[in-house]
Amino acid sequence: MNKLGSLFAALALMMLTTGSALAADTADTLAAVKAKGVLVAGVKDSTPPFGYIDEASRKIVGYDIDFINALAKRLGVQVELKPVTSASRMPQLQEGHIDIIAATMTKNPERAKVIDFSHAYFITGQKFITKKGTITSLQDLEGKRIGTAKGSTSEQNVAKAIPTATVLSFDDYPQAFLALQQGKVAAVTTDEAILAGILAKSPNKDKFEIPHVQISEEPYGLGMRKGDTNFVAFVNQALLEMEQNGEAKAIFEKWFGPTTPYSLERTFTITAVK
Repeated sequence: MNKLGSLFAALALMMLTTGSALAADTADTLAAVKAKGVLVAGVKDSTPPFGYIDEASRKIVGYDIDFINALAKRLGVQVELKPVTSASRMPQLQEGHIDIIAATMTKNPERAKVIDFSHAYFITGQKFITKKGTITSLQDLEGKRIGTAKGSTSEQNVAKAIPTATVLSFDDYPQAFLALQQGKVAAVTTDEAILAGILAKSPNKDKFEIPHVQISEEPYGLGMRKGDTNFVAFVNQALLEMEQNGEAKAIFEKWFGPTTPYSLERTFTITAVK
C-alpha cells in the first residue's frame, strides 16, 4: 500500500472510530452518564417553582430539579444543571451539551418527531395573566397584544386559539410579564402553573389575576435524544417507581401544596399511558 493509500485508510479508520464514539454517546446516554459520573440537565433558572435561582443559596432549585436529583440518585451520579430557554433546550440536547431536558417542556407530536419524551410528570393547562377584571373570555383578547416566550408551545397555541391577536414573543416569561405591567401587552400566556409562579413572585400581584380561560392541556415530559431507548426506559421506570412510592406526590406537595405560594390541586398521576 502506498503512502496515499495508507493515509486514506488511516482517515477512514479515524472517522469510523469517531462516528462510533458519537453514536455511543447519543444512542446510550444511560451508559455514558454512568461512565462519566455526572448527569447534565437543561433546566429553567427563571421559572418558579419549576426552576429558579434561590436567593439564599444562589443555586437553581425547583420542581424540575427535584426530579433530576431523584434520577441522579438512582444512577449514583452527580448533577450538573445548565440553564436553558424554551428556544434553546432542544438544540442543546441534540448538540450533546446536555443529557436530558427538565424545563417545563410540553410533550406534543411535533416535538416527538425530533426527540423522545418520558411519561408526563406534570400536567397543567395554558391560561393567561391579565389585569384584574379585564378578561373573562377569549373574545376579550381578540385583536389584542399577548406576550409569551419564544419557542414555547404557548406561542403556537395562542396564535391558533386567537388568530386576530398579535403575539409578542420574549426570551422568557418574566420579560413578558414586565411588558404586561408596562401596558405593552394585554395578557401573558403560558401554563397555569408557571403563571402562578410568576404572580407569587410579583410585588404587584394584587393588580393581576389568572382568569378561568383555558386553551389547552399541557403534559410535561423529560426530553431525551431520539432513539435513546435505554435512557428513556430507565427514566420512565424511575418515574413510575416515584409515583408508586409517593416520592412524586411529595415533590408536588413541596412546591404546589396548600401552604405554598403556588398552591394547586394534583389532578394527575404518572402512568405509562401519559
